[in-house]
Amino acid sequence: MEAKVTKLVEAPDVYYTVFWSRLQKADRYQIITKVPSVSGIFELYYRDEHKQLNLFHIAKAWYGGVRSWLRKATDPELEEDKIKKEILEKHDCYYRYTVIPSYADMCDILFFFAATYRPHTHKVVASGRYRNIYVNEISEDKIVTVD
Repeated sequence: MEAKVTKLVEAPDVYYTVFWSRLQKADRYQIITKVPSVSGIFELYYRDEHKQLNLFHIAKAWYGGVRSWLRKATDPELEEDKIKKEILEKHDCYYRYTVIPSYADMCDILFFFAATYRPHTHKVVASGRYRNIYVNEISEDKIVTVD
């Protein structure tokens, strides 16, 4: 399955389908060699002591692409946020991404995710092109590990 986004506009609304990459264990060498250097959105998860995956970061990657943003976001030595740094140091972390060539579409999708995950604290702004934004996510449940 290709990590990409499709879009259907039924004015004044928009319907996105996000096809996520497989969930991968964060490994700097795998990121450098396997993740594309194009614009998109990525999510980071950590596995807690109960073996549950917990989303702790979602971001857009425009300049520099997903590869460089993801590489920085998964390196505890480069992370400046104390909470994220601690998570990266103490837990196995995983990522997934999708490619989005349009900055406006990326803003709309990230707005939807922020409103869904953190409805009262998010500060993400949509593109303003549509009245309602709907997102359907397609992902493979299998986690790919690096051996």
